[in-house]
Amino acid sequence: MSKLKDILTPFTAWNNLARDPVTVKDPVNDRPGSARYRGFHQNDIEKCIGCGACESICETGAIRMVPVEGVETKEGDSGLRPEVDYGRCCWCALCVDICSTGSLTMSNEYIWVDEDPEAFTFVPGIDPKPWDKEEKGWKKPEPDYELNIKERVSMPQREAEEREDSFIEIVKGYSREQAIAEADRCIDCGICQATCPAHMDIPDYIRAVREENLEEGFRIMYKTNPLPEVCGRICTHKCEDVCAMGHRGDPIAIRWLKRYIADSVSQENYQQALQQENPQDKDKRVAIIGAGPTGLSAAYYLALMGYTIKIFESQPRAGGMMRYGIPEYRLPYDALDMDIDYILSLGVDIQYNTRVGADVTLDELHENYDSVLIGTGLHAGKSTRIPGTDHKDVHQAIKLLREFSKGNEIPLARRIVIIGGGNVAMDITRTLARLQNQKYGEVHIITTSLETEDVMPADQEEIDEAREEKVTLRPGWGPQKIEIENDQIKGLHVQRCLSVFDENGRFSPKFDEEDQAFFEGDMVVEAIGQGMDISFLSKKVREGLDFTQRGRLMVNDWFQSKQEWLFMGGDIIQGPDVIHGIANGHKAARGIDMYLRGDLRYDEGRNK
Repeated sequence: MSKLKDILTPFTAWNNLARDPVTVKDPVNDRPGSARYRGFHQNDIEKCIGCGACESICETGAIRMVPVEGVETKEGDSGLRPEVDYGRCCWCALCVDICSTGSLTMSNEYIWVDEDPEAFTFVPGIDPKPWDKEEKGWKKPEPDYELNIKERVSMPQREAEEREDSFIEIVKGYSREQAIAEADRCIDCGICQATCPAHMDIPDYIRAVREENLEEGFRIMYKTNPLPEVCGRICTHKCEDVCAMGHRGDPIAIRWLKRYIADSVSQENYQQALQQENPQDKDKRVAIIGAGPTGLSAAYYLALMGYTIKIFESQPRAGGMMRYGIPEYRLPYDALDMDIDYILSLGVDIQYNTRVGADVTLDELHENYDSVLIGTGLHAGKSTRIPGTDHKDVHQAIKLLREFSKGNEIPLARRIVIIGGGNVAMDITRTLARLQNQKYGEVHIITTSLETEDVMPADQEEIDEAREEKVTLRPGWGPQKIEIENDQIKGLHVQRCLSVFDENGRFSPKFDEEDQAFFEGDMVVEAIGQGMDISFLSKKVREGLDFTQRGRLMVNDWFQSKQEWLFMGGDIIQGPDVIHGIANGHKAARGIDMYLRGDLRYDEGRNK
């Protein structure tokens, strides 16, 4: 039954009788599309990162990503750009709507006449067109129009009041529902994979989360990273810095998704999940110095290849800086041990409390093993060497963290000044803050750095959480001298730092001598960086190695030194961070395998 509204609606067209007619004087040449017409494509090449989201969403196959002259592959940019085939395009504009950076748009131009059918396949922004600067046309509506969810799923963690006097892990981990929701945000572009030092198959293991196939995700991670429990917690996650989703919203929480997969597979199910086959024994022995990320990673892959592996570790437990430099509230020992125990289950042997150079020499290892890998890390703290640093109450952060990790009591004053702006500085800052809370019921710590907060090397989350835990941060100040009175430290004199590096990027801080301050404290901790200890290298070995002008050891692309039986990786070569160490260990293992098969010489890949 018709309603009165249905009957009267057609007569509303009579309203147009009162409007002025639109006359197109030149209907052949003057036929502009509407202001938001979906015409031919435009692309801001500088803004485009080549993520390929447009290609993925195109249902007609009208877009493919291609390399173009003048656009290079670099961190955060695939080097590819979209090519559009108008023989296939249906002008739906989904490519524009999905674009992660907003670089892809459509002009309102819709007329294109050409005798060459190949002309209608072109790369917008590269191949010049008359509509390139046309402002009208279809663009992603601003500000909140997104096909993808911009905000990441928040990670549950302990509030400051819960954690300020506790070493229980801060991050609680995603639930199943949270992990799937975060994985759903991924557009599967792969730019993260290129940036990851280990080149982990990030899109594939995120897809495994989305499809709830966690054992498959676990297998994918182990292809390039045998320490997923560790990296799921403390990875520097540079992959997130280049995530395509981060251009208009929050990057995908790649690290937390890695942790979710690792935590979801129990250690009892490792073997079943990874389906490792017993390798054929190659009757070759490899010695590894250091059971840190580089040594453990190399040991894992070499063991899978069938080599007999023995690690020589100076400390009573394996893990290197992962155990003796990172507090448990960030990396619990049981998570670290799950990764280590599985590597040991493959037959890897570790000889603890053995210092190369003292208990066994490098020359002896050379005599008894077919190849040697050094992955000792950076365990020596650096000093500012300002007046007063020789006082008994001035300490190195690295040593304090190591002793605390061993369960030993460490010095603890009521008022502490910490010098440094990196993650080690944040680790010792937050460790001592917890101990002050436990002992004194309050926190009196000032942490100062040359760098201002916007360029401090520490992760922003570490800086924010330190403040929440009542630490006072004073970035942008340079230490001048430690005030000492009656053999007691009174504090640190500082002056405003104007710049840290010169125009060539070299460390050359400049100060405003008129702008000074004094930070009171009874104890000073230096956390300005770490150095390597390679004193165990004999004169004979050292003379056969190449060094850079700054004293860095030189290796080829497979981390092989000029002494071809000797490989080196990790923080003494790259880093310092865990993921670089893992990547170095993996590649060094492949290099050692090639060397032992007679397929690798030092000169085949010079100077990493």
